[in-house]
Amino acid sequence: MTRIPEEDRNVMEQAIYLPMVLTILNRDLIVINKSPFKLKQPYLDLIEETMKVIQRELSEVKRYLNKNQLKVQEIKRDDAFTMFMFLYKDYEEHHNYFNPRIRNKVQELMVHYLFKRHASGTGKNLKAN
Repeated sequence: MTRIPEEDRNVMEQAIYLPMVLTILNRDLIVINKSPFKLKQPYLDLIEETMKVIQRELSEVKRYLNKNQLKVQEIKRDDAFTMFMFLYKDYEEHHNYFNPRIRNKVQELMVHYLFKRHASGTGKNLKAN
């Protein structure tokens, strides 16, 4: 049983996932730059803008962690699981995450940041003249 409230745990998990999303997007930038696309710039712009949004959110997460005396640290990794130590005020908890679950969550966040966050504005700027 965890002593960490759900809201704080969710923020702590963001501190795990958001850096992973940034790492993947950075690698994707390298691949796109080396690729033979005729028009790379729209892809590069999309990824770079997405990275800026994620970096801002990660900055907010880090501020929240510092303000509330929370800390997350990876302590062990193998083929199937990654263990993180969560420091919550004076408590230390170890949480084991199934690596495919981490990958799925990172993929879900990528879909959100690349596509779904734009969904509310779909079609506004695409009117035919």
